[in-house]
Amino acid sequence: MSDIVSQLVTVFLGFFAIMNPIANTAAFAGLVGNKSKEQQKKIAKKALLITFFVILAFSVLGNAIFHLFGITLPALRITGGILVFIIGYHMINGNGSSLHSAEKVEQGDLAVSPLAVPLLAGPGTIATAMNYSSSAGFVGILITLSVFALLCIITFFCFVYSSKILALIGEAGLSIVTRLMGLILAVIGVQMFIEGVIAVIDSLN
Repeated sequence: MSDIVSQLVTVFLGFFAIMNPIANTAAFAGLVGNKSKEQQKKIAKKALLITFFVILAFSVLGNAIFHLFGITLPALRITGGILVFIIGYHMINGNGSSLHSAEKVEQGDLAVSPLAVPLLAGPGTIATAMNYSSSAGFVGILITLSVFALLCIITFFCFVYSSKILALIGEAGLSIVTRLMGLILAVIGVQMFIEGVIAVIDSLN
């Protein structure tokens, strides 16, 4: 039981750091702040549903994707660890990563791009989800999806009340939260990388 609770906390912290609902709330407000409250709710709901189903697909089909492309779990952990570390490193320095960026906004459905992909379901989020869901079979998938669904709900409320949240924490608070989440992400990335390297070394012995 304690192992499951520990895993729940680990997965929650990992997803919370990489999705960073507070910082992404600022991006959401910047993208849709000129729209009505009802439109903002519809965009937030659509973006998070798409995000959840993207992560659902990669979590459930992770092993099939591995077999199809001849990918090993250690390779995913090493590559995913590097990606997550890069995102965390940029956040520590107070910058957004181009891997999870909303700067280049094209005309079209904002809920799909850039909100769902790559802002919420970017390479780092996908790699993190596949890493967690592939490491403990069905239980790992269930925990990953349950925690991610909870994060999507939290993010939805952050988006809906974005103006109030940003007014409350201010720019300085947003910067502090982003840097703290970046530190957590960087550590998670290094841990994923170490686990991947150790697995490769063990396979050679």
